[in-house]
Amino acid sequence: MKGCSNDKRSGTQACVHHQSEWQRFLNGHSQCNLPGFQRMLQQAGGSLSWQANTTGQTQPHDEPEPDQQGSKNYFTPAKFYCVETICAPCGVVIAWAKFAKAESPTNILNFLETVYPSEHTCPDYICVDKACLVLHTAITNGSWESWKRTSLFIVDSYHYIGH
Repeated sequence: MKGCSNDKRSGTQACVHHQSEWQRFLNGHSQCNLPGFQRMLQQAGGSLSWQANTTGQTQPHDEPEPDQQGSKNYFTPAKFYCVETICAPCGVVIAWAKFAKAESPTNILNFLETVYPSEHTCPDYICVDKACLVLHTAITNGSWESWKRTSLFIVDSYHYIGH
């Protein structure tokens, strides 16, 4: 539990004072609940009769995540916005990174610079769905001066048609 400095009870992830929260977490995340979740996800359209109709806001793609109330415990890991991967043309994953808040062009460029720290390691082509935004950001922040000597930013046909 956040803010609790008591020792965890043996075989649990909470102290004696927070066992009720630990049990509530276990009940909500146990294997016996899995079939119900799978059934709910497989049903097409709309909410189920027993579900409350919530009109929660969804995070727009690539926009910063609004600050939310943090969890009261550390029983599960934090959520990430996305996992970005760099793949070879044959499909082998070269590198991956978790983006906590957004798949922004700046985050993509920082990831590329981490994976390809010097010009002789850079690929000839970088295919990314936001190539135009990444290129614009690289020109704006000055990193284009080194990228233009090594790599071409291209976009796949699915995203090209949508731009």
